Amino acid sequence: MAGNSHDIKILNGLVEGLVDSADGYHQAALETADDAYRTWFEARAGERRRLAEAFKAAVRERGGSPEEDRSILAKAQRAFRDVSHALLRSEVSMIDTIENGEEQLKARFERALADDALSATTKESIRRAYGEVRAGRDQTSALKRGLDARREADDPLYPK
Repeated sequence: MAGNSHDIKILNGLVEGLVDSADGYHQAALETADDAYRTWFEARAGERRRLAEAFKAAVRERGGSPEEDRSILAKAQRAFRDVSHALLRSEVSMIDTIENGEEQLKARFERALADDALSATTKESIRRAYGEVRAGRDQTSALKRGLDARREADDPLYPK
């Protein structure tokens, strides 16, 4: 178990980030009025939940207890998001919040991949999941750029 304790700690940190991400996407799905966005947000939430469950299983395989609570930082971010959405109520602000969370999740995965103390098996599991995390982050950024472009095109003050 001692040899696995570092792997368990890192995996639990990633579980926490994935659960936070899934919750953020799910909340965005609840808040949007656009059916296409709702479907996309729920699909991303499902991907994040699936990855979190896989990492929880890996924690159990290594003799640990999976992280079940959401992070304090994520709770604070959700409180801020709730206030900002109450004031702004825009798709762009929602995507900004998600994009920031995805950047943090991506960075968490990158730190884990750079950790030389992780076992090869754990690092490989993280590497495979990182591809999905990076792809989701890239899709979120592309969605944000599209919304920004649409907003600028619709703005009568924006020079055409």
